[in-house]
Amino acid sequence: MKDAYRGATALVTGASKGIGRAYALELARRGARVILLARSESDLHRVAERIREQRNGPDAEVIAADLADPDGPGQVLRQLRERGLTVDLLLNNAAMGPVGPVLSRPLEPQLLSVDLNVRGLLALTHGLGNQMAERGSGGIINVSSTAAFQPMPYQATYAATKAFVLSFTEALAEELRGTGVRVMAAHPGAVATGFFDGTSATIDPSAADTPATVAAGTLDDFARGRDVSYPGRAVNRAMTWIGRLLPRVAVVRVAGAVNRRLRLHEVVDVARPDGATRGS
Repeated sequence: MKDAYRGATALVTGASKGIGRAYALELARRGARVILLARSESDLHRVAERIREQRNGPDAEVIAADLADPDGPGQVLRQLRERGLTVDLLLNNAAMGPVGPVLSRPLEPQLLSVDLNVRGLLALTHGLGNQMAERGSGGIINVSSTAAFQPMPYQATYAATKAFVLSFTEALAEELRGTGVRVMAAHPGAVATGFFDGTSATIDPSAADTPATVAAGTLDDFARGRDVSYPGRAVNRAMTWIGRLLPRVAVVRVAGAVNRRLRLHEVVDVARPDGATRGS
């Protein structure tokens, strides 16, 4: 499995930090040529330098673009074409997750999450997926979440976008079965990242997986030919069965109670030292 990505060109979205950065570093360690995509060019160059220091393959390419912008995916496709880059593996990781009560939280971040998590993923998948289908080879990994399996009060928009990713990925995988293009959804649970930066919400590191663990687990599962990945601790997969077995009313009430215990119903914005308003 460690050699499964050697010589492949992999495009990782949201590669400037968190899980995306971990995916990029792990792919580079496994011998892939990595294309780093996010909004923050300076952060991407730092990741590229880290990859260069690993000295385990070619230097990384950097593309700075905003996938939440309507023209963002088109800009990415144009840059790939102009640089003569052919993508063998598309790893759709970029996402943002507004937190707190829907009606009392700002609307704009919720709309941006739909644009990024749904529209951006769909547009990039459509553009690069068509190229893969024409070649008869390639792979797409869409990073969803265990949040995709049930409605989540106080993370309502985020969970709904991830439910789209789950449904879309499963359907696309069936459409492309037998074409030489493989599609897999990854469903990590809580991960120790700065996902809630800019708000009073926090992630307990003791109850979360590390980005490196999630990245390695996802790539191992794809190399094994699996249709779905639950990277990280085993409880992540077990928790998804609650939403499949219990009545929907019970599921949403349990999810709401859990998130109230985490005080997500009381979330407020806090200042960030870098002045950023959302993830890269």
